[in-house]
Amino acid sequence: MNELLKSILDGIYGFVGNYGLSIIFFTLLIKLCLLPLDYKSRKGMRKMSELAPKQAELQKKYGHDQEKLNRKLQELYRKEGASPMAGCWPMLLTMPILFAMYAAMRYMANEQLVQQTFDLLLGNEVVFEPFLWVKNLWMPDSPFSGSWPTLQSLQMVETKQWVNIFNTLPAESIAKLAEVLNIGELTEDAFQKGEALTATINAIAPHLPVAQESAYLRINLLITEFVVVDNCNGLFILPILSAVSQFAMTKLTESKNPTPAPAVNANGQQQPNSGAFMKWFFPLFSLWICASSNAAFALYWVVTNIFSLVTNLLINWKLDNEEKNAAANPEAVTAKGGLK
Repeated sequence: MNELLKSILDGIYGFVGNYGLSIIFFTLLIKLCLLPLDYKSRKGMRKMSELAPKQAELQKKYGHDQEKLNRKLQELYRKEGASPMAGCWPMLLTMPILFAMYAAMRYMANEQLVQQTFDLLLGNEVVFEPFLWVKNLWMPDSPFSGSWPTLQSLQMVETKQWVNIFNTLPAESIAKLAEVLNIGELTEDAFQKGEALTATINAIAPHLPVAQESAYLRINLLITEFVVVDNCNGLFILPILSAVSQFAMTKLTESKNPTPAPAVNANGQQQPNSGAFMKWFFPLFSLWICASSNAAFALYWVVTNIFSLVTNLLINWKLDNEEKNAAANPEAVTAKGGLK
């Protein structure tokens, strides 16, 4: 899957010449393909919200008998042509895509960081992938991160990816790299066994403090310390945008699809509702993962959220108009077999 997504992004990159734009175009393509399903899901969620009062009545009447309550709810759903799974289908598709993109962006970032490491050791010009305020898409958009790879990020790269980039080097670069690493014969097998990889990490370590920018500000929070890097890689805009857009989507969903009444247990007590928790969990989760991931993935997340926010507003506007037309002319709706 990583290779497939990478090849698609590389193909788009061949036309636009920038990975930031490639990620945006790829995201829009995916979201446009899923748009019909999003529309159907949004319509189903609105239908479920209309049934909330009837659901509450059934819970109040049959809350002491869970089996009977479930049966009555199923009868209600069949009668009204609704499904409690209406809002889940887009998530069942978008979540695997999100995880796949996270893995693909990390895979691509690792290869880019390895290439930058080899270029630094060989004395070549190190080329970053900038996008707007971000200096290197393959490092986090954060004032706590520099643009250059770190020892920690390089140590997390799989041996396979070191080998992949090594195999792209010309013979003269391999010979020069062998001298730098003080290895008699530098081969793919030397990386597989770990000898060349250890030598590369040891050789690059003295260069990174020079390449990395110095600490501009240290923030000590007792349990941890945040170091604001002078001339940092980013401004933390993408992580903040991800959290804000995630929260906006949650509020939009709530406004058009009110949370159903909490279920009642056998003792007649209301069960805890997880809606309030999830409203804050997803924005905070998106902030954390985009702050700790490379800017390329954070960009994908933000574009996905903004596209979903805009399309949901348009879908709600269309459904509102359909409901107004249905209320003004119910005979026409009945003749057509219901709201489409």
